[in-house]
Amino acid sequence: MGCDCAKTRYEYADPFTKPPKVPHDFARDPGHALCGPIAIAGALPGMTLAVHLIDIRPAHRGFSCGGGFHSYWNERLNLTSEPEWFVRWQLDPESNIATSQFGQRLAMRPFVGNLGMPPCEAGRHSTFPPRFCGGNLDCKELVVGSTLYLPIAVEGALFSLGDGHAMQGDGEVSGPALECPMERVSVTFDVRDDIPLRMPQADTPAGWLTFGVHEDVDEAMWLAVEGMLDELERRGYDRKEALMLMSLTVDLRITQIVNGTKGVHAMLPHNALKDCPPGDKRTITL
Repeated sequence: MGCDCAKTRYEYADPFTKPPKVPHDFARDPGHALCGPIAIAGALPGMTLAVHLIDIRPAHRGFSCGGGFHSYWNERLNLTSEPEWFVRWQLDPESNIATSQFGQRLAMRPFVGNLGMPPCEAGRHSTFPPRFCGGNLDCKELVVGSTLYLPIAVEGALFSLGDGHAMQGDGEVSGPALECPMERVSVTFDVRDDIPLRMPQADTPAGWLTFGVHEDVDEAMWLAVEGMLDELERRGYDRKEALMLMSLTVDLRITQIVNGTKGVHAMLPHNALKDCPPGDKRTITL
């Protein structure tokens, strides 16, 4: 199954001019603008949804900012005083370059920050925190060519996506990334019943990722580590051997620290273990 999302956008002659205000009732609509929910035939709780990221094309404008508002990170850094440092960017999807109104240039690496499904609990659920079933993961590695694996919590999956980013660093430390609308996002889906997951995982161009999300960043870290242990055990490694090899080959990275629920991902580079098959415990000598 596939989904091709194109967002309606307004055109402006100058991408650095401030766009007109669009009425926004935060009491009624406090979250992200998402495409979805999309019902997936045959998706049941306990299964895994594979989301294949086929095409991600940003539109021609974006913004980023730092400081100037109340948040725990700005208060910690003593940067709450107004005004915020607000930068508008012109985005060129052909050259993959973002240019600020100051003439600064950065290479883009576009991705979608919010990819996920609702939890099984009844009620209204915020789009801001990431969850075990996905959501606002804000992981910069989920670029074109990636496949994201998510535990399904509700019948039909009810998948949504949004929150376009032209680029971001690990951590997303100022709050926003380089936020932008998307010209087009194309994804396809598979429903899997052979990959039992407790947390999201992803096969990306950079490597295999296992995620941990929790209000406590230390606990998020251990959830990511446990996810990688589970993955290597599925590949035939003894769990203790897997931990040993992870200490040699796996990187732990802070995905984001600004969404209330913190995110950490463990990354195993592709081919890191190509010459290191599972060991035979019977050959161990002391």
